[in-house]
Amino acid sequence: MEARNQTSASEFLLLGFSQDSVPQPLLFGLFLSMYLVTMLGNLLIILAISCDSHLHTPMYFFLSNLSFADISFISTTVPKMLMNIQTQSKSITYAGCITQMYFFMVFGGMDTFLLTVMAYDRFVAICHPLHYPVIMNPQLCGLLVLISWFISLSYSLTQSLLILRLSFCTNWAIPHFYCELAKALTLACSDTLVNHILLYIVTSLLGIIPFSGILFSYTKITSSILRIPSNNGKYKAFSTCASHLIVVSLFYGTGLGVYLSSDASSWRGMIASVMYTVVTPMLNPFIYSLRNRDLKRALQTVLGRTIYIQ
Repeated sequence: MEARNQTSASEFLLLGFSQDSVPQPLLFGLFLSMYLVTMLGNLLIILAISCDSHLHTPMYFFLSNLSFADISFISTTVPKMLMNIQTQSKSITYAGCITQMYFFMVFGGMDTFLLTVMAYDRFVAICHPLHYPVIMNPQLCGLLVLISWFISLSYSLTQSLLILRLSFCTNWAIPHFYCELAKALTLACSDTLVNHILLYIVTSLLGIIPFSGILFSYTKITSSILRIPSNNGKYKAFSTCASHLIVVSLFYGTGLGVYLSSDASSWRGMIASVMYTVVTPMLNPFIYSLRNRDLKRALQTVLGRTIYIQ
């Protein structure tokens, strides 16, 4: 590669964990295990919901979409990282990097919106139980998911097209295990003002508005639960949204950890990114299934049929 001030990048280097002292075979086994567990857990959730007619309700409809988004989210980063570890290569093509950024933003946005929609679903179920079937009708549920897809796809496409107009310096090394948008922008030689403005505005909106919606929903839910006279009634009402609350806390907690990490290439920043991109999608199926009798019953039925067929 010739040293030039400005050029068209043909590939980027994902430094990832290559500069750390952790043995690469150990990293490969660890991330492969987490990826397989994530795929299996979320696929079982989708299969159980699809096969059990009792779970064809708005809450489980959104949950199956969340499982699909989690599968896609982790699949944008981990397979490429595993391939690079296995081949002892750090490279990713320019087109591959832009594609990875695009899908990372799409499914990361879908996670955010789906968690917000699920909070609204729990708000209606607990605060307006008599009107729940009317309000959360199939048309509205489908529309909420479609709107989530539209916003995520639109923003990701816009940001990806803006990246295509940039020229990059001769330093094409990204100190991360995936193509992170903010890190890639720092390598550009051309003006990135528009990219940064869009990044900060949309990131703020996608963070503040959905989180505000979730906070509002749970404020109303808490108020309604406290008005229930019996402790048993309070427990039953809270148990219907406990799993979602844990997942929201995990998602936003790890996301905040990534945001507050000043140096993503540091060990602390890398761990925060792994928690956000890998661990959270892996834990979601366990959180929902362990605290949900209907889902556990459906999973047992699916697994029982699989063993019987074999």
